[in-house]
Amino acid sequence: MTREGGERQVHEEKGRRIVFFPCPLQGHMNPMLQLATLLHSKGFSITIIHTQFNSPNPSNFPNFSFEPISDGIQETSTKDFMALLIALNIRCEAPFRDCLARILSENKRDSIVCIISDAIMHFTQAVANHLKLPRIVLRPSPPSCFIAFANFPLLRQKGYLPIKDPQSKVPVSELPPLRVKDIPTIDTKNSSEEFDQLIPHMISETLASSGLILNSLDYLERTSLTQIQQDFSIPTFPVGPLHKYSPGSSNSLLTQDPSCIAWLDNQVHGSVIYVSFGSLADMEKQELVETAWGLANSDQPFLWVIRPGSVGGLDCVELPEGFEEKTRGRGCVVKWAPQQEVLAHPAVGGFWTHCGWNSTLESICEGVPMLCWPSFGDQRVNARYLSHVWRVGLELENGLERGEIERAIRRLMVEKEGEEMRKRVKVLKENAESSIRKGGSSQESLERLVDYILSF
Repeated sequence: MTREGGERQVHEEKGRRIVFFPCPLQGHMNPMLQLATLLHSKGFSITIIHTQFNSPNPSNFPNFSFEPISDGIQETSTKDFMALLIALNIRCEAPFRDCLARILSENKRDSIVCIISDAIMHFTQAVANHLKLPRIVLRPSPPSCFIAFANFPLLRQKGYLPIKDPQSKVPVSELPPLRVKDIPTIDTKNSSEEFDQLIPHMISETLASSGLILNSLDYLERTSLTQIQQDFSIPTFPVGPLHKYSPGSSNSLLTQDPSCIAWLDNQVHGSVIYVSFGSLADMEKQELVETAWGLANSDQPFLWVIRPGSVGGLDCVELPEGFEEKTRGRGCVVKWAPQQEVLAHPAVGGFWTHCGWNSTLESICEGVPMLCWPSFGDQRVNARYLSHVWRVGLELENGLERGEIERAIRRLMVEKEGEEMRKRVKVLKENAESSIRKGGSSQESLERLVDYILSF
């Protein structure tokens, strides 16, 4: 019997069950389910307690137990997802506590070894305290963003917050290499009060937890990881990139269109720019027009994801007159794509992205340089690191204008600047692959995490 097989048998005989509680947003849920899949491979039994809103598909994870709880969210759009997160943190506490108490009463006390929850679901710490269970936090965003959030009191003291000019390029000397425009804030429909309410709770309840799991790797963010380990008195486990351990463990909340893969099969190696702005970011109609003509005028083949509701809230989007004729034969437009498969395709040579952390890691892990158009939150931090630290991305800093888009695409796809970025991102890819192999930094963090959980 292999060591891993032996671990699984021993853990299951001891009834070592981990309860996961994901945040019900696409970019948060996937890393959580990937982590659950990874720890199941290490011998732990897995229970997923989840909201009815954006619930995961149990058929994708036949070895897990799923427990839905009432969340009181009825036809709530993620358009103002900050208000959604506030509501979930209030409404889910009692149902989550009751569900956990029931699981504990139905099994032996040691059947649940710990809770692993998304950091943004901060109410789970109070529930863990009440039931005397250890809680470990997963942060699906990068360590650099966590540091920025933790320093919000200092940024307010220094006058950076609230941000007066969202386009300000004034350096934040306390958080290099960030500028004021890179500070990870989120615009809400009402005011900044919702954001101000959520972030301090997230930080304080993370620091009150038993540990912090990060979907990143030492090679990519050594400085930020070192700072977290020095400044915060909880065990930290950088185990990423999680999607490379278990590539089949994603849970897409949107229906993927696999036809784009057949289209990519007929394109020249490295010629296609893939365009996708994630599951939450949106744009105005005029921005769509500028994007369309920037792509058309670049003369590059493109695969463009236009998610329903992502343009002016419309489910059906009309592209500009003349666009289809000008791009016939070199463009493919779909509502949603199997992103990991797309980025791994040899025809793809660049990724125009909103810079969500999952997309950023997936692109790095496939050696694909990026054109960056961040919208909110950690996306701004990620874009800054991509363009000025790792130097594998170009940022569109002046809005969406067709001429600038056209020039940026050519810089990325056909000019020497893009070629140099491909060389650098290839090095990052190789180090990401090394990190999850035996003896790699992420693999060693994972083993420490397993031992730590077993110590409870």
